[in-house]
Amino acid sequence: MSSTPAAVPTAATYMIEPAHSSAHFKVRHLMIANVRGEFSKISGTVKADLSNPGATSISAEIDVNSINTREPDRDKHLKSADFFDVEHYPTMKFESTKVEADGPEGYKVTGNLTVRGTTHEVVLNVTGPTPEIKDPWGYSRRGAEAIANISRKDFGLTYNPVLEGGGFMVGDAIEITLEVELVKTA
Repeated sequence: MSSTPAAVPTAATYMIEPAHSSAHFKVRHLMIANVRGEFSKISGTVKADLSNPGATSISAEIDVNSINTREPDRDKHLKSADFFDVEHYPTMKFESTKVEADGPEGYKVTGNLTVRGTTHEVVLNVTGPTPEIKDPWGYSRRGAEAIANISRKDFGLTYNPVLEGGGFMVGDAIEITLEVELVKTA
């Protein structure tokens, strides 16, 4: 008599672990170089079903006050009404609408990104999630990375002085990279 191995569950709920997750960005400055920064406070939930990606959902929130470009005056300006207007819009939010497998180790996640009260559809190119591991405290964890490209003008981030020699101070294209560590909650 042979026994059938137990089915390995493929659906689980994970919390984005804020202490080990971040959102990075890169934007052209003065038409000659890139400025990089990060938002260090990211939270959210991933309801993952690796056997059925279409049943997966992702919800994330970023605290805009956690912006850091390694230049305090620039960070203060980015928090002002010229850019993120954190007084009125302290968070950015993402809600997935579609998750599709994209190769053996990746996914395309389509969803609605809300920045400064304006919502647009974006596509995240996700690498991962990594295989689940047990940490030294007994929690199950995974990691993933996602990259997206957006137009800052689409979200009302239009402040952009013209340079004396032509061109603009800040580029329109923003590259976003999310690095998340996920902790299983159910």
